[in-house]
Amino acid sequence: MAEPVDMMVMACKDPSCDFKPMKMKRRPLGDEDVLIDMVYCGVCHTDLHIAANHVGGLQATVYPCVPGHELVGVCTRVGSKVTKVKVGDHVGVGCMVDSCMKCTGCKKGNENLCRKQNTATYQGKDLHGRAATYPTGGVTMGGYCTKMVVHEHFAILIPKNYPLASAGPVMCAGVTMYEPLRYWKAGPSSKVAVVGLGGLGMTGIKVAKAMGCQVTAISRGEKKKALAEKSGADGFISSTSPEQMQAACQSFDLVLDTIPTEHDYTQYQKLAAVDGKCVLIGISNAFGGAIIVDAITGGRSTMSASMIGGVQSTQEIIDLCAKHNIVLDHKICPVWELGKIYEELDSSNDQGLRYVLDLKNTLNEDAEAKCTAPPPKLSTPETAPSLRGIFGECFSMLFVHWNLKKI
Repeated sequence: MAEPVDMMVMACKDPSCDFKPMKMKRRPLGDEDVLIDMVYCGVCHTDLHIAANHVGGLQATVYPCVPGHELVGVCTRVGSKVTKVKVGDHVGVGCMVDSCMKCTGCKKGNENLCRKQNTATYQGKDLHGRAATYPTGGVTMGGYCTKMVVHEHFAILIPKNYPLASAGPVMCAGVTMYEPLRYWKAGPSSKVAVVGLGGLGMTGIKVAKAMGCQVTAISRGEKKKALAEKSGADGFISSTSPEQMQAACQSFDLVLDTIPTEHDYTQYQKLAAVDGKCVLIGISNAFGGAIIVDAITGGRSTMSASMIGGVQSTQEIIDLCAKHNIVLDHKICPVWELGKIYEELDSSNDQGLRYVLDLKNTLNEDAEAKCTAPPPKLSTPETAPSLRGIFGECFSMLFVHWNLKKI
């Protein structure tokens, strides 16, 4: 009988996000599973939200919590029935580790739209039998770890010529920005605006440019203008300038709003053309509201929302990045700087970086002695996502939607 896989993780035991090394186990390798020796894992703003229980009004975080859905490493073992991956391959894992694989969405490669719910890489439940935990019955553990066991279908092949440290953020940030561009068929004739110039926004600029779009970056003030232009933006708008915002009214085919907190999205909604879309990407009440409003209006609303993509989209974006040499701006950090990373993500991330944990070299027996920093000082969200908040945002979006149609 196969034995469970020993590993070390970085876990927090409560919403303080005081991460410490812990020893845990993965399930035994199954016939269709792949074992990955982890090298890097990107740190996403969603990790912070989940670890700090910011979305507890919708789904409470289970502790100990091991976040991370930007996993990359090297395959070291495969199950007897695996055909997709071989030992030595560079492999990534994104935001999902299972889905029903039988519904229409799954069969089209859109496991993110699974009608029976996909299983998240962390804090997910084994709903379909391919994401078992050890011991059974727990929640999935993410990529802040030394080992990963995943069903081969959810393993993403990383081209050997693409740097592994850059590949991690592509598993989340890359596909998160690629999916709406792909879904709304953005291309050489498309005018795209990217709102919010943190790591996600900077990723969006690079991906949209690789797809041939005309890209305008939008941020508060001029502070990040040079950074946006360096990333490939064709134009820049300061959202604090009424004149610039008014001049851009209804001028974009696609507006990608990456701001990860509650904010006045209606000013960006007004930038979408009559038949265009303002797509919310950051987790907020408005995100849920946008999904409902778009459904109510039969897809004709100027508002919509998008989070991740399926396995097919994730494979496409890593291949696109390798082909066009799109290397996301990132900083490699030891695991004991995780608290500092969370503080940076909680601020404005002025450098527009994606942070990547060096698991291979720093998550080991010596890490505990170096994890001496106090818990990160994080802000408390003014409004946490809730059902009441989501439905409240629906009315605001519908009001702006119908008034824009009158312009």
